[in-house]
Amino acid sequence: MPADRDSAAAHAGRYAPSPTGDLHKGSLVAALASFLQARAHGAPWFMRIDDLDAPRVIPGAAARILRTLEVFGLYWDGAVMYQSQRRTAHEQALTRLRRCDCLFACGCSRSEARSGPVGIEGRIYPGTCRNGLPAGKSPRSLRVRVEDAPLIVADRIQGRYEQNLATGIGDFVVRRADGVIAYQLATVVDDISQGVAEVVRGADLLSSTPRQMFLYGLLERDAPTYAHVPLLVDGDGWKLGKSNGALQLDTKQRGRHLVEALTLLGQALAADLAASSIDDIIAWAIRHWRPQAIPAVQTLAVL
Repeated sequence: MPADRDSAAAHAGRYAPSPTGDLHKGSLVAALASFLQARAHGAPWFMRIDDLDAPRVIPGAAARILRTLEVFGLYWDGAVMYQSQRRTAHEQALTRLRRCDCLFACGCSRSEARSGPVGIEGRIYPGTCRNGLPAGKSPRSLRVRVEDAPLIVADRIQGRYEQNLATGIGDFVVRRADGVIAYQLATVVDDISQGVAEVVRGADLLSSTPRQMFLYGLLERDAPTYAHVPLLVDGDGWKLGKSNGALQLDTKQRGRHLVEALTLLGQALAADLAASSIDDIIAWAIRHWRPQAIPAVQTLAVL
């Protein structure tokens, strides 16, 4: 029986890779989890290319990522969204934040902005320009004025995650000194535009979630639900990135890679699944998807 339209919309998902390199085993795990969570509920699964940080974009990487996803049977709905083409929508969100007096101009250099106490992701912004630009400083970036209160993420995999933006992160940037819209705001604006209701992504982005939830509140929109899958690391606990040869995907071994990804996601596999076609593996995984079986850890060691 087809899924109820409203019920399906409540599970609409997306995958949003940055085109800084080719798809690898770690990103396949995250993409597969996001895809299966949507498809298991008959929901749409959207594609977005997060290409705002132009200096880090590798020419041709976006096309290769999309082609690799298709080769592995992960097909998306609708047109691909490119963040670099979303400037108008991002600026409109900034205008709305200005109206609620949520933003302030910051004239600090990078080193000055990192001169505060140690927080969750390094030293936090010390609030130098929070109440107006000091004499001699000119506007550089735009920051959001955060609140001194705990924000709680009810993550569907990691469980309860609590963060106080004031003491853990500080007033954060939404438009950089080079004029580029920062990741936190662009992600929220574009998820709203695509109708994303469930965000399934890597656990390295868990600490970003309270900032995004805060922005949803300022924009008077409901935040999606979140589920952060474990990040693949080596035996020493270091993140396995695009440059790590052990993470490369061999398209001739698609079935093996999909089965490996499903195993890392804690799924109980049929004994002969690896010998099946890609379409059959994906169809089986959709029918038997159990997100509650995903390990509730932030990292998984891959030796």
